[in-house]
Amino acid sequence: MANTKPAWWKQEDWLAVWLGAAALLAIPLGLRPALPVFKWSLSGFWKPFDAANLQASVWLMLILGLMALPGAAALGVRAARFAAGFAGIYVLAWLAQWMAGSALASEWGIEYVIFALLIGLFISNAAGAPAWLLEAARTEYYIKTGLVIMGATILFSDIAEAGFLGMLQAVLVVGVVWYFTFWVCRRFRLDDEFAAMLSTAVSICGVSAAIAACGAIQGDKRRLSYVASIVLIVAVPMIVLQPWLVKSLGIPDAVGGAWLGGTLDTTGSVVAAGALISEGAMKIGTIVKFAQNLLIGFAAFALSVWWTMRKSAAAGQKADPGVIWERFPKFVIGFAAASLVYSFLVDPAVVKAAKTPIGAFRTAWFAMAFVSIGLETKFTDLLTMEEGRPLYAFLTGQAANVIWTLLLAYAIFGGYFFATPQI
Repeated sequence: MANTKPAWWKQEDWLAVWLGAAALLAIPLGLRPALPVFKWSLSGFWKPFDAANLQASVWLMLILGLMALPGAAALGVRAARFAAGFAGIYVLAWLAQWMAGSALASEWGIEYVIFALLIGLFISNAAGAPAWLLEAARTEYYIKTGLVIMGATILFSDIAEAGFLGMLQAVLVVGVVWYFTFWVCRRFRLDDEFAAMLSTAVSICGVSAAIAACGAIQGDKRRLSYVASIVLIVAVPMIVLQPWLVKSLGIPDAVGGAWLGGTLDTTGSVVAAGALISEGAMKIGTIVKFAQNLLIGFAAFALSVWWTMRKSAAAGQKADPGVIWERFPKFVIGFAAASLVYSFLVDPAVVKAAKTPIGAFRTAWFAMAFVSIGLETKFTDLLTMEEGRPLYAFLTGQAANVIWTLLLAYAIFGGYFFATPQI
């Protein structure tokens, strides 16, 4: 029988690397399109819908669509069908970003990913996603592309700016909480794939970490949807309860901010909750959260190597370098290369100027990925998955995370062993 496996450069991981690299090369060379703005308040409800903003949105859609089309063709999708579906998914992702841009959503730290997921879930469960839309629901393609582009925002200079104390707490939180949550998942009889995604989401930074973990182990999209949903749902009450506890218990602002940064699972929620305490708490919380974000690339690399070695052992194969390379998710290479290039080879002034368009491209790919997840997921899958055991495992891991991180925040930012940062 003929080998139907596509050439290595046509495989999805590499296609995501090529697409991400094209964007990261084009932006410093002058691709700086006008970008849509999504921020609005009640008095300016229709501001994102004005002619100039819609024109910028259409141009961004055309740029992203044209860049994605060659890869989609390599994946076997007909150009006309992909173009129609891509436009539909882009519009839904745009609406998700518009919803997240409201003053109320920003105040509560509710980010675009939850709206993108809910929009996709609503369409899928209310009437069923149409076939033409599903043609472009290429979740893995979009997620991996977004992760490659995200690498350009993780700069080595930022590691120093994150501060020694922030990195120290981040490493201790990630290491301890990841292994504890993985152990809890096994106690709840979850398989290693589910355990890896849940543990990474709890210990690092929620949705972004779950995306990286899913890509690294080539996980199930339905499980990623499940993990993302519970991460964001649990984060909402924590945004209110944790600042209240900080004030009620007289916890120092620096300790409270570090606690928020190590436990809340999105950067937006850390900023929103920290602002309820003080500006200093908000800044320290942001530093700690950023330090955890910096660990995504390292975690994805370690997780992917561990996973490929386990798969090889389970298949009775020797885990030699050739087998590891074959199973290794190549988007991790793109992520690391983007970080190195933008850290050391691109002029800092260019990096600074490119920050906004890179962020817009990354956000667009992630938003379309979560719309795609929702379009391919049924509520019944989320409600009945593993008889609720993943939810119990997540809540147990998160409870341990809250307690352990508070102890670390006191030890590191409480002035006992290190001088408290003056921010």
